[in-house]
Amino acid sequence: MTRPPFIIRDVTDPWRMKELEPLQNMGFGYGDLDVLPATMLRISAVTGGTVLAAYPADDENAPAVGLAYGFPAYANGQLWHHSHLLATRPEWRGSGMAVALKHAQRERVLAQGLSRMTWTFDPLVARNARLNLGKLGARAISYHPDWYALGQNKETAFPADRLLIEWDLTRRSAEKPAPAPSGTYLLKADARGAPVKQAQDFNGEPLLAEVPTTEQHGPQKLAWRMALRDALSGAMAEGYVVTDLARDGERAYYLLTRDRGADRDRGG
Repeated sequence: MTRPPFIIRDVTDPWRMKELEPLQNMGFGYGDLDVLPATMLRISAVTGGTVLAAYPADDENAPAVGLAYGFPAYANGQLWHHSHLLATRPEWRGSGMAVALKHAQRERVLAQGLSRMTWTFDPLVARNARLNLGKLGARAISYHPDWYALGQNKETAFPADRLLIEWDLTRRSAEKPAPAPSGTYLLKADARGAPVKQAQDFNGEPLLAEVPTTEQHGPQKLAWRMALRDALSGAMAEGYVVTDLARDGERAYYLLTRDRGADRDRGG
């Protein structure tokens, strides 16, 4: 097996944690006020959180090039781990680092006796969907409009919608190739690349919602945001979850399947 060009370590030194602040800027384009400070990482590291960083294998003293951070979460009598940050320097994308960081995080969380991890991602970013669904084998279980307040003005800020991912840590899924699209289309792009709503039939069969694979801008970006919000949230309200990202050449589609737990709740 070829050794990866990076090494992953738990970060415990508060001075090395300061390196993780600018990494958030590079990974997410955060402004300074949105960066999680090293002081919070320090507290999390000693109170059950995971603070992991990736370093170049040939120079472990170099600044970190990847980061995974999460913390224990509790609600409705259930305890699990919520992963809040996963970032890599842009030049390290495609190196396998993101997957390696998530599996290292999984190992730490399982060692704590927890079996579930959640996190959120922007449904407009298809590459993140491929990581979460196809490479890790997780699934998106709910849609959350305006999850964050990103921007200075609510009326002019681009809506920060997010999908909530759930990962069953007891099932280590091998990476699988993207399937071909098969199912009923909820959303497709027209010849100009604009989203067009298709017929909606929530009869239990697989559903498909197209997501652009190139960065969108201006009115068309907003159109895709609202179209995906409508398609995905509508299907999820009917008991569907997002289980994969299908591909047809350069085009990508969220694959939604009926959650069997939801069928049981409905008496099905």
